[in-house]
Amino acid sequence: MTELLTPDELRTALEQAIKGKSANKSPFSLAWASGKLSREHLSRWAENHYHYVGPFADYLSYVYARLPADYVEAKDFMLQNMYEEEIGGDRHTDLLIRFAEACGTSRERVENPDNMSATTRALQSWCYCVAMREDPIVAIAGLVVGLESQVPSIYRKQTPTLRDKYGFTDEEVEFFDLHIVSDEIHGERGYQIVLEHARTVEMQQKCLKICEIGAQMRLLYTTALYNDYVGSEVPLAELGLAA
Repeated sequence: MTELLTPDELRTALEQAIKGKSANKSPFSLAWASGKLSREHLSRWAENHYHYVGPFADYLSYVYARLPADYVEAKDFMLQNMYEEEIGGDRHTDLLIRFAEACGTSRERVENPDNMSATTRALQSWCYCVAMREDPIVAIAGLVVGLESQVPSIYRKQTPTLRDKYGFTDEEVEFFDLHIVSDEIHGERGYQIVLEHARTVEMQQKCLKICEIGAQMRLLYTTALYNDYVGSEVPLAELGLAA
């Protein structure tokens, strides 16, 4: 890439940077969507996922603090996103813990960092690193476009199974219903911020690369959940994947 992309071209390039690396393609996600996971497997997911998404408002706060004062709409979006995570109704982590308890684990286990895998710890660390060290617009590309914008497509495949196969109630799966709606909005706002402010070739290149890395990080994290907790019980062949 040696020439500046138009907003439409950049949007397409950002989408392509994520395409093929969606966490939907991981064996854990496939096992979930097909109803092959046990409630114990879902408990392990919740115990790990808490430590990835629990600090999301923290990640965003580091980015917010470094955005230029005249990036008013971007700053407003980051504040709104943080508000929704923490105090705009039910705290999102409390909804996640409600689901975790319905799976059979406990708040104490979910909140204990000793119960996350090394790969989850790596994803959390990457998010902090991006939030604190990258240019704020690049950080939004990585955290909001590369990671958060994937959520609705993932949860749309998983949530019906939670109701139909496992029998969870609407209250128990509220975490997923909420994020299907909110993260679609957040992801689109993230795209618009990047399209508006990534207006040099170098900045566009950095945004594209970090989107690709963000998607790879989430895919790696989700695949590790299968390797760590599921693989010995649900082989790849059962999911239509080559071993």
